[in-house]
Amino acid sequence: MEKVYGLLGHPVGHSMSPLIHNDAFSNVGIKANYQAFDVEPEMLEEAITGIKALGIAGCNVTVPHKIAVMKFIDEVDEEAEQIGAVNTIVNQNGKLIGHNTDGRGYVQSLIEETNEDITNKRFLIIGAGGAARGVITALLRYGIGDLTITNRTQDKIEPLLELAKMFQTTANRATRAEVEQNLDQFDVLINTTSIGMSPRIEDSPLSLENLRAGAIASDLIYNPLKTKFLKEAQVRGGKSHTGIGMFVNQAALSFEHWTGVRPDHNRMRKLVLEKLGGTIC
Repeated sequence: MEKVYGLLGHPVGHSMSPLIHNDAFSNVGIKANYQAFDVEPEMLEEAITGIKALGIAGCNVTVPHKIAVMKFIDEVDEEAEQIGAVNTIVNQNGKLIGHNTDGRGYVQSLIEETNEDITNKRFLIIGAGGAARGVITALLRYGIGDLTITNRTQDKIEPLLELAKMFQTTANRATRAEVEQNLDQFDVLINTTSIGMSPRIEDSPLSLENLRAGAIASDLIYNPLKTKFLKEAQVRGGKSHTGIGMFVNQAALSFEHWTGVRPDHNRMRKLVLEKLGGTIC
């Protein structure tokens, strides 16, 4: 019988997860189908109940459900618990187990694609949601210089500062205005929000007037390939790091959790690039 996997999010129309996962299942010879399910926040608990009722074998979880979903599943692994967010659910004979592959996927991509030693870098994180939690936890585990977090709702930053203390890493909060004024102090700027995602491609999370030449601007968004945030960084002499690598890496790790099989990363990346326009320019 063909297994069913899916994506829980709102909205999900832009997602390329069905494209790459269905291709990966076919490529490795697994009979399975992956669908995107648009789930309103108030319907999340019912959706999780539906996973069990329908025998759905596993799911990815995306914005805005990565944190809220934790209270509706049966178990969360140590890494996801530390992050405080889940992006992958495995259905083990009716028991739903949560994992988080975002952070590891992101750090792997950042190092591979920038060829930079990040251990002593000064990081600015834009956002404090589930994606930010995954990225920050992975960075802290890897070891970085120091961390500043800015978010529209300042209260959401506090748990992330506490997490940094566990790793004995200096961390601070800052307003958007404070960050923009002191932008030249950061080596790596990471947008973990959805600001700039298609179709609102003219939006940017920050003004980059004071960006230091050579600084890395990184965006978790992969559609469009180059957000306004990344384009502005390049104009000002910064380096850009797109969300393609993280998207592919976290997807591949999720696929392994579900199947025990390692998919072809390069094939996944090629599919996404072809769908979005062929190359990153």
